[in-house]
Formats: sequence, structure tokens, C-alpha cells
Amino acid sequence: MDDKRIYLTKEGLLELKKEHDQLAKVRRPDVLTRVSEARNMGDLSENAEYTAARDELSFIDGRIDELEELLKQAVVISEPTKSSSAHVVKLGSTVKLNIKDKHEVFTVVGEWEADPKEKKISHESPLGKALIGKKVGEKVEVEAPAGKVVYTIVSVE
Repeated sequence: MDDKRIYLTKEGLLELKKEHDQLAKVRRPDVLTRVSEARNMGDLSENAEYTAARDELSFIDGRIDELEELLKQAVVISEPTKSSSAHVVKLGSTVKLNIKDKHEVFTVVGEWEADPKEKKISHESPLGKALIGKKVGEKVEVEAPAGKVVYTIVSVE
């Protein structure tokens, strides 16, 4: 990974730390035990349990390394305040949009937390990029597969 900043909410940072701890303190020691027990069974060339445990260990070690890099580069998104700038869309903002007389609510998050099912959109996504810096009442246009979609910002929290 490069020295790019990884923007996360407090909750997102806690989730990554929890996953790291679970992998490093629980799963990795369990898999090391499995590797050791499988190694003691004899012929490693025909030992499926040994091969599976080694593969799982390799995956866990890779994910631990990835999480450690993410955590080094993590920048926590500050909570929105009730000041006048609270009406400007930024990372961490929850935005209520009007789309063709329907309301949708999205939270603008960093790319690692984006989850369309949870209505969490990345600040790097087309909609996220269009929203950043905009205020209540402004319209944003986003190119979608079906054509341009116009969103009106109803509220920003």
C-alpha cells in the first residue's frame, strides 16, 4: 500500500481493530495449533489437514498485514458539529436527498467503510464526489448507467 490516508468513522476504526485482534489473538493461534497437530501426523505430502491449515494461516497472516497497514494510515473522520458548516456535506455527513420525489438518506464515508446496502457511500464514488462541499438546497447531477440523475440536498447532519 502507499501512504494514502484511509478515512474511517470511529465505528469503522473500532471494527478494523476488533477484526485485527480476533485474527491475531484467537484465529491465528488456533490455526497454528492445527498446523502443528497436522505436522505431527506424519507424511505432509498427502496430509490434507496440514495443507488446509497452512493455506488458512497464510490467508490470516495476509489479512493481519493488510489491517496493520490500514490502521497505520487511518484518519478518523470528525463528528459533524452544529455550527454553520454543519450544513455542508463532508466526510461523515448524513445527507437526505430528494430523487424524483423520493427521499434517500446516505452517509458519506471513506472507501473502506462504503456499503451500499447500509446506505454508506464512499467519498470517492460518483455521488460522494458530487456531494462533497455542497449545501442544503443545492442540486447535484450524477451520471448513472440509466443516464443522468439529479439529486437535491434536503438536509445535512
